Amino acid sequence: MLSTESKDINIEILISTVDKISMSFLEEMFPFSHYSNYNILIVNQTTESNILASDYKCVRVVNSFKKGLSISRNIALQNAKLDICLLADDDIIYDKYFEETIKDAFKKNKEADIISFQMVNSKGLLYNKYPNISRHNKKTVRTANSVVIAFKRKSIIKRSVMFNTNFGLGAIFETADEYLFLRSALRNNLKIFFEPKVILKHPCFSSGKAVSSDKIIFARSAVFYKYNGVLTYLKLWHHLFLLLKSNDLMFNQIFKKYYIGIQGVKKYRTLLKNGLERRNS
Repeated sequence: MLSTESKDINIEILISTVDKISMSFLEEMFPFSHYSNYNILIVNQTTESNILASDYKCVRVVNSFKKGLSISRNIALQNAKLDICLLADDDIIYDKYFEETIKDAFKKNKEADIISFQMVNSKGLLYNKYPNISRHNKKTVRTANSVVIAFKRKSIIKRSVMFNTNFGLGAIFETADEYLFLRSALRNNLKIFFEPKVILKHPCFSSGKAVSSDKIIFARSAVFYKYNGVLTYLKLWHHLFLLLKSNDLMFNQIFKKYYIGIQGVKKYRTLLKNGLERRNS
């Protein structure tokens, strides 16, 4: 339940969606209360013939004609107004007390700039194997999905932490957008905490769960190179053998997947050469 001292924190939900022409999808996201009871900013990536409009002052809409999830997230960051922002997609279902959980977490961890939470799948099981920590580091931020990330808006704006538009759905590399976002936050000395409480339900399948697909191997190899440089060629082999061990990959696929990974590295290095990317440690 909501503590008395949490009532002065305002949360804004930043929803990224595509080609919506009505607000009906919000009804499924908030089954316990009408969505107009929450502060919501929707970034609807669409066309000029399919414009989404809101009848509620607390539900704002930005219709964008640009594509890509990271682009959508950045538009949301630039247009957000309230104290705490919560990233969101249009296929999640919030827990009845999600706002109270988030508010209390920021009250408890006053120095936190960002807090990640837990989510369950459609079967009610925890979505990830979450770490037993109170504060994130470079390794543990891998377990944080974007839709359970809440942050202080002013902290993010002050340090100019944005999503890398070369990564994420609809981009050249179709994964790791939230990981790069959190790594950027750590590099800018922001404090990232973890609160082991569930705030929402997410479908069992996620694009990021297709760990052995060509597009994910291609993209993850680029991430490896971004943070590991030439060690990537060994790290990629290690990654593939871990997928083999977890039965996410068949032995006769290894060499093909390694080649795909190398293509991802080559593409990333081309972006580096053209000044469209920069490596980070």
